[in-house]
Amino acid sequence: MVIEKLYRIYLRHRKIQTDSRKISSGEMFFALKGERFNGNDFAQAALDVNAACVVMDEDRGITDDRVVIVENALATLQALALHHRKQFDIPVIAITGSNGKTTTKELIHAVLSTRYQTHTTKGNLNNHIGIPLTLLDMPEDTAIAVIEMGANHQQEIKGYCSYVMPTHGIITNCGKAHLEGFGGVEGVRKGKGELFDHLRVHDGTAFVMRDLDYLLEMSRGIPHIVTYGSADADVTGRVLYSEPFLTVALDQDDATAIETQLVGDYNLANVLVAATIGRHFKVPDAAIAAAINAYQPSNSRSQMVVRNSNRIILDAYNANPTSMRAAIENLIRQPHDKKVILIGGMMELGSESIAEHAEIISLLQTNPWHLVILVGGDFSHVAHAYLYFPNAAAAAEWLVKHPLTEALILVKGSRSMQMEMVLRAL
Repeated sequence: MVIEKLYRIYLRHRKIQTDSRKISSGEMFFALKGERFNGNDFAQAALDVNAACVVMDEDRGITDDRVVIVENALATLQALALHHRKQFDIPVIAITGSNGKTTTKELIHAVLSTRYQTHTTKGNLNNHIGIPLTLLDMPEDTAIAVIEMGANHQQEIKGYCSYVMPTHGIITNCGKAHLEGFGGVEGVRKGKGELFDHLRVHDGTAFVMRDLDYLLEMSRGIPHIVTYGSADADVTGRVLYSEPFLTVALDQDDATAIETQLVGDYNLANVLVAATIGRHFKVPDAAIAAAINAYQPSNSRSQMVVRNSNRIILDAYNANPTSMRAAIENLIRQPHDKKVILIGGMMELGSESIAEHAEIISLLQTNPWHLVILVGGDFSHVAHAYLYFPNAAAAAEWLVKHPLTEALILVKGSRSMQMEMVLRAL
């Protein structure tokens, strides 16, 4: 009964806020709780700026017809999102995986938008708050939705599926990410595999990277499977060029080349799945190629940045052992005489952290670099002969005093390392 009441209010006031500092007149406010905040403390402030409705899970004695008291404000937000989702009989494509989720999402959105009214996750709103807000932001004329799902522990993806109700799904890969929460690589596969579990019992369709045997195994039993990969797949492709930007040939045919503005041949799978989904939904190849070519990466993901005489591969939004190794190996393959590594520590690896950082050191030692700078994390607990700084600010300060010129530079690290700070010194 409460959800129906809230949905009627929502249909009149479609903007929802969970941050009282951002709320405006006529918007709905959900008083959520976190480790360091309690939204109930700001309920009156939301009412004072003329919020249309305030959903609280604590009775603060506020007498106002706009207040709705529920047992759990977050659960109510998610239930409202589910109610809205049920109003749509459309394809809903869910994306999860250890690496490449956001780039894949953006490429798919670009391709599908050439033909359909497509709604997708904004930025990186891929968690227990962002996903329901994404659903509730879905306009009535949406023809296809593309929803990104991040996760760092078991049962998280299962929970998202309960209100996203995906009809189609992609697991980009299962790498060494969030090992602490998932409990190892097998735990990652189990956790990410909850998306395939949902598709298996709901007559869903999975888009599966044929080159990754574990994804083929994880997808067994799903009613509808479409494959992509380097060979023996429904859609195949290969890297034509990757310097400076990736160019991909579809169907092993150089005439169907897709030029991108992405750095790194590790983006091949992201381009292929976007093309595969485009074809699945009858988007012409020419439109697919044009959409992918027009996509410009942002937010420190696979970007090429030019500073003075230096070219910088900026991939500093996040990092784990799998993505870090791929980025370094990609730099090794680049034809350049002056290669520089600027990488930060990798987080959430639990008991495996020091060993994984040692593996990265071992990889670096296989190649002669012009310069290697390591920043923070467990690089401080591994023996190496490279420059080390406790944080990105200190590394930037050193680089100001020792400027680089005409170098090809990789900048990468976990979000908390803020490795993009070194750009000011380049």
